[in-house]
Amino acid sequence: MGKDVIIACDFSSGQETMEFLEQFGEKRPYVKIGMELFYAEGPAIVRQLKERGHKVFLDLKLHDIPNTVGRAMKVLSRMDVDMCNVHAAGTKKMMEAALKGLIREDGSRPLLIAVTQLTSTSQEQMEQDILIGRPMEEVVAAYGQRAKEAGLDGVVCSPLEAPAVHGQLGAEFLTVTPGVRLAGDAAGDQQRITTPARARELGSDYIVVGRSITAADDPAAAYDRCLQEFIG
Repeated sequence: MGKDVIIACDFSSGQETMEFLEQFGEKRPYVKIGMELFYAEGPAIVRQLKERGHKVFLDLKLHDIPNTVGRAMKVLSRMDVDMCNVHAAGTKKMMEAALKGLIREDGSRPLLIAVTQLTSTSQEQMEQDILIGRPMEEVVAAYGQRAKEAGLDGVVCSPLEAPAVHGQLGAEFLTVTPGVRLAGDAAGDQQRITTPARARELGSDYIVVGRSITAADDPAAAYDRCLQEFIG
């Protein structure tokens, strides 16, 4: 499975999203739809993007009882998304239910990945707010192990944690890594970040890039720069 750059389309409306993507001409980048945009536009935005030829990562981070998550995933799988996710903290049983719910009648399904710890979470916050006293790298690896045992395809983690995930869980277990910024760009609310070039060195399979592309003066050029640094 090849590497790719996923653009985080963190916009508040479908119109804003489409106006942004028009700047890419004939290119059809892989895009991430998060809670804000999906809650504003619903399934229609997924259909619209798929009709335009984009791959879609639907980033809703489901975390609920297994039955609820499984039934929700059955609905999401009908939208023809390419990737979706859950919180690994929801337990192995919940992740298994999510995977089962995603499988379509023809046996196909989107990629399913699990969020380990958000890249906005620091070691101090994890210890004080979530009451997890282990080192971040150890926690991410343990959550990843649980996700792999549940049959998931990979995890969401910081690029800084990708080597440990691959080292423990194998090169084929995907690392989807937000917290990526072009050199010189502000970190924003992210804590554990790096550049596309460094993410490539660390072994990330997919990088998720938001403001370095969406807030750039020339988003298409910023996207091309990310591709060049990450894929070559």
